[in-house]
Amino acid sequence: MSELNVKASKRGIRQIVRSYFFWTYPRGSFHYDVLVTLILVFIFVTPHLWNYGDKPQSIAHLRHPMQVTGMGEEDAIHMIVTIDATDVLAPDGASIGEMKRILRKAIEPVTGDAVFVDSWETGMANGVKVWKVKAHR
Repeated sequence: MSELNVKASKRGIRQIVRSYFFWTYPRGSFHYDVLVTLILVFIFVTPHLWNYGDKPQSIAHLRHPMQVTGMGEEDAIHMIVTIDATDVLAPDGASIGEMKRILRKAIEPVTGDAVFVDSWETGMANGVKVWKVKAHR
């Protein structure tokens, strides 16, 4: 007789889970309120538990603002980002791939992370050594 009760309770749990999945409970019932509560908990708790990467990056650490110039071309929009040389920590003798990674990281606060560095050069602007980085999205 106890086996019969176990089978009945398993079937009941299976039905409850299936009803939760297909949202078959009427509005105002206990199970409907449980579903809504679980959804609200998910919405308000998960941003604190997981990093979705949707927070804006702070550019307060930059001493000089970056200057961004956009240029339109046939297939892509290129931009030239002028940044202070002190904001780029490039070691001497760095490879091209390493330089692209370093410069991309330096311009990321302004351009976002979906940008590719094409070329760069150093120069002077207002008596300050700068990097002029040409990049595209």
